[in-house]
Amino acid sequence: MKLVFVRHGDPDYVHDSLTEKGRTEAEILSKRIAKMTVRDFYCSPLGRAQETAACSLKKIGREAVTYDWLREFPGYILDEQTKKRRIPWDLMPRDWTVRPRLYDKEQWLSEPLMQTGDVAEVYARVCAGIDSLLAGYGYVRDGGMYRVQGGNEDTIVFFCHLGITFAIMAHLIGLSPVVLWQGFFVAPTSVTTLVTEERIPGEVFFRCIGLGDISHLYEAGEEASKSGFFEEMR
Repeated sequence: MKLVFVRHGDPDYVHDSLTEKGRTEAEILSKRIAKMTVRDFYCSPLGRAQETAACSLKKIGREAVTYDWLREFPGYILDEQTKKRRIPWDLMPRDWTVRPRLYDKEQWLSEPLMQTGDVAEVYARVCAGIDSLLAGYGYVRDGGMYRVQGGNEDTIVFFCHLGITFAIMAHLIGLSPVVLWQGFFVAPTSVTTLVTEERIPGEVFFRCIGLGDISHLYEAGEEASKSGFFEEMR
């Protein structure tokens, strides 16, 4: 089985839509998606993901199922200085690299910083969402892996966001999402692909075979957006 996660196009966060560049990216992406054989499409309820998906779906005459748990990871923590809410997947290096538990898939949620908000509750909801969906295809969670009675070669596509993609990946391959959130980046309309490895009949693990691929943009001569990536100070 193949899981394809597509990040939305260059965003206009104020209006939860795409910028003109984002719409251009989505159109380029749609040509790539149209060449794929896809069983099912799923989408975040947020406007920027819906608009990105619509461009591809209209081209091929398909529809997507929208799930709320695919929205950008909505959990929050409290800022240690201001005590105001902030997202848990955008931390300064000085604030997370000194906390060993954040590197650990078993302990990251026990880090006091992550307990100041609803991160554990939201993460559990996301994990339950993807596990329930996969169970519908025959892949049932069993500890750190999945079990299946006869696999399949279906491809399913998710139109969603950077933060939620990494949260789902962390659950599928057994990592702390903090390491993915802080150490990796996927550009707008990038394609991230995970496939099942089923070397022993009935026993399944997911492997990432492509992270943040934007070859469709390169081929079209379109520069990739850096939205969500913070370079060094100039």
